[in-house]
Amino acid sequence: MKALRLHGVGELRLHEEPDPQPGEGELLVRVAAVGLCGSDRHWFVEGGIGDAALERPLVLGHEFAGEVAAGPRAGERVAIDPAVPCEACPVCRAGLQHLCPAVRFAGHGSTDGALRSLLAWPERLAHPIPDAIPDAEASLLEPLGVALHAVDLGHVRPGTSTGVFGCGPLGLLLVQALRAAGAGPVVATEPLPHRREAAAALGVPHAVSPGGLGGVPPAGGVGLDVAFEVAGADDALADAIEAVRPGGRVVLVGIPDGDRTSFAASAARRKGLSLLLCRRMAPSDLPRAIGLAASGQVELAPLVSERHPLAGGEDAFAALVSRRGLKIVVEPQRSAG
Repeated sequence: MKALRLHGVGELRLHEEPDPQPGEGELLVRVAAVGLCGSDRHWFVEGGIGDAALERPLVLGHEFAGEVAAGPRAGERVAIDPAVPCEACPVCRAGLQHLCPAVRFAGHGSTDGALRSLLAWPERLAHPIPDAIPDAEASLLEPLGVALHAVDLGHVRPGTSTGVFGCGPLGLLLVQALRAAGAGPVVATEPLPHRREAAAALGVPHAVSPGGLGGVPPAGGVGLDVAFEVAGADDALADAIEAVRPGGRVVLVGIPDGDRTSFAASAARRKGLSLLLCRRMAPSDLPRAIGLAASGQVELAPLVSERHPLAGGEDAFAALVSRRGLKIVVEPQRSAG
């Protein structure tokens, strides 16, 4: 099989490797589509993310879908939960498997991800997907699950006023997840014009440049009930804190450069805000994401802006680094040229 490995900052190499051999309880999956994530960008640009650093050549990619290659489920199209919790620790037993201290996560640390032709993965984490969701779109189901988890953290109910600060692919999925949850009109900020246009096309009545919400009084002028920071940037967090009402919630979804987030404490303290941090998705979120996409409540196709073969990995990551377009998808089964 072919595998694309990150050897160092900005250094990708395509390898020919033996096919993986599934272990007990695992499936062999023929990877059809991999969405490149902001976290992949951190690995590529910084050689790590948070407190994790590149220790060996690593296969990135955790947003993926494919087809079962062998066994009783052969031919079945599946979306994969990239997190493998231990299921035995007190955190897992409390139902918080996404926070498992011993979790293995595709494309992170010592666990190879999906930018390869074939992958062996636990069968319990392979969820069937209907033909109504094409492969490239299916690679967005994992980030949609993250968006759903963020909505849950925000305690969004019908009529809740919300704002999304950062309209990259995850922010645009969050906009749609909020709509599906019945949230009131969503406001959004985003520095890149093409992403503001995408937010507007998805039904955001007020998609403006950062700092531009002054002319958009949210919730009758008292402030938003919930603000979602999805840019991984301190200025986006400052805008979110400014926009939310006293007693409101701010959910941090973005991953900051350098593993540091900072904000002026006075504004947050004066308002008595609740700050929540979104870590990946909960176990039930991927099936929910599949249901929303299959029913048409969330549109995935408009977010896929580029599709590359595995041999075109350098071009794909160049698009990711420059934030060109929206979601960049790599298709390992696609031939180059």
